[in-house]
Amino acid sequence: MFTINIDDNSARTGKLKTKAGIIKTPFFMPIATKGSVKQLNPDEVKNIGVEAIISNAFILALKPGLEILRKYNGIHKFINWNKTIFTDSGGFQILSKSFLHKANEKGVHFKNPYTGEKKFYSPEDIMKIEEEINSDVAMALDFVPHYYGTDKEYVAKCVNLTHDWAERCKNAHTYDKQLLFGICQGGVFKDLREKSAEFINSLDFDGNAIGGLCVGEDRNSMFESAKASIDKLDKNKIRYLMGIGSPEDILEAINLGADCFDSRFPTMNSRHGGIFTSSGKISIDKADFKDKEEPLDINCKCYTCTNFSKAFIHHMYKTHEPIAERYGSIHNLHFIQKLIENSRKTIEENNFEEFKKEFLLKYKFEKKNSKFNYN
Repeated sequence: MFTINIDDNSARTGKLKTKAGIIKTPFFMPIATKGSVKQLNPDEVKNIGVEAIISNAFILALKPGLEILRKYNGIHKFINWNKTIFTDSGGFQILSKSFLHKANEKGVHFKNPYTGEKKFYSPEDIMKIEEEINSDVAMALDFVPHYYGTDKEYVAKCVNLTHDWAERCKNAHTYDKQLLFGICQGGVFKDLREKSAEFINSLDFDGNAIGGLCVGEDRNSMFESAKASIDKLDKNKIRYLMGIGSPEDILEAINLGADCFDSRFPTMNSRHGGIFTSSGKISIDKADFKDKEEPLDINCKCYTCTNFSKAFIHHMYKTHEPIAERYGSIHNLHFIQKLIENSRKTIEENNFEEFKKEFLLKYKFEKKNSKFNYN
């Protein structure tokens, strides 16, 4: 299921085996909420080197609906993706007023964003949905707290609900070919993070995830909280830090011992002209790039950089051509994929820390709240 190959201090490489195949860790999953990575087709995503994507079980159950997915024996055939698929439970939608009606110990009352209809889902319902979707990895239902900074009592209630739902998800899950991951919560409170990680770890899920971060807290608090969770999770199981997607954050997360990540950050940035390069993120729609003949990144071999100049990509963005976002997404996801591959390589060479420092120096990234020691 999960095996560790090499440890380089806390950073490590390994392999996760799912019914769809074996994935080398660390790895990054682009967001495919409705079954598709925005702007890209499956072959483009595969050519970038992506081994896994994450979709949303709650959204898929609404549209296209489970009846349609049953006709295809699940999501893989329906979206034409033969590699690993994770499905989120819908817990993240608790953060959205468009989805959440109310939640209690029994489950969550979601609003259908398409019709406005309110419907109740128990943890058991969510497990049935994820099993019918036939994803390779299902996530347990969790209660993601809003970030209010100091409301510890509220976060503690979210933790307790998450624990109760996790236990019920574990008991309800019957599809032995589908892996089930638990999610720990706790906001930015170290004691709640440790308590939640210890409890989720005790339930013996196939993998453990750290949720509820990247939702408004400062970067220092985010990594302190992640570290508090990771330190209490079984090192022999895969550790999934949810919501991490910037180059600098991925490297810090790997350094802490996290094994996989997901985020809309690379594709969301590309939709607004934000392009990752080896010397830092640029805004390609700025006038500085209107006559630049070099590619987005001279070190990049993606389709966009191999075929087009900064000047052309700038022109596409400035004239609002829809394909601009496609070119930007190909590049940004390729950039993240190569960063992950280089991280794996340097971990195996026992040289990850030096690689991380060199990358961040070139990336012109300045740490904020640097009192925290990430090592």
